[in-house]
Amino acid sequence: MDNINWYPGHMKKTRELIEDNLKMVDLVIEVVDARIPISSRNPIIDQIVKGKKRLIILNKSDLADPSENEKWTERFRKEGNLVLAMNCMKGQGVQQLLKMLSAIQEDKDKGQIRKKPLRMMIVGVPNVGKSSLINRLTGRKSAKTGDKPGVTRGKQWLALQSGMQLLDTPGILWPKFEDPKAGLDLAFCGSIRDEILDAGDLALELIKVLQVRYPDLLIKRYKLDDISETPLETMEKIAARRGFILAGKRTDYERCARTVLDEFRSGTIGRITLEKADD
Repeated sequence: MDNINWYPGHMKKTRELIEDNLKMVDLVIEVVDARIPISSRNPIIDQIVKGKKRLIILNKSDLADPSENEKWTERFRKEGNLVLAMNCMKGQGVQQLLKMLSAIQEDKDKGQIRKKPLRMMIVGVPNVGKSSLINRLTGRKSAKTGDKPGVTRGKQWLALQSGMQLLDTPGILWPKFEDPKAGLDLAFCGSIRDEILDAGDLALELIKVLQVRYPDLLIKRYKLDDISETPLETMEKIAARRGFILAGKRTDYERCARTVLDEFRSGTIGRITLEKADD
């Protein structure tokens, strides 16, 4: 597949928003997708927030390989970050997060006569779960959530019950994915609008990865006898098993592709991490 090049105007504005407000915050909370911890980290954010205390949230960890969650947590810690695996949609890990934030607040207050509330900024690429995290922290639906990337608009300062303050920012992608794999990984997980890529091509690329990384999960989910030599042959076997057949005994590739993508994204195929910590 060709390199994905997608950089709407609001992405440039988001970068400027982060840069302009960084000096006002004590902590940057970076939300990444636990299934693709590198591809869902924007290198631009690394440049912008350099030097600030960072907390990396491995969101959607319930969809990711448990052993890889542990490895990624250890790797990011060794790089000097605070790290926490969460499922922001269901609230798993919220209490641990609140304890971490309280500890940071206490450290900030040490030796201060006038205690100021901890101020945080949440950053991340589209559709990694920033809005779900904010809603959990504030205890109300302060931020819009949706399955389609790019739902959050503009800048929002929000107050937590503890008095801490949180700055939400829209999701920010980068101008061009120099590594085609990063673009594909984001597309597999739904962080890039499906309209930009052909579902059939994308599903074939995903099947190619799963045939190598998680063949047993493919076989179990779709009741296959084995993994075929090519992704196309595997897709045709899946379609046959599911009855995705058109008139004239033609394979319904579109329906099969959508099913594979949807079932990967929902975790129905199994708990999968596309990027290994020790690769």
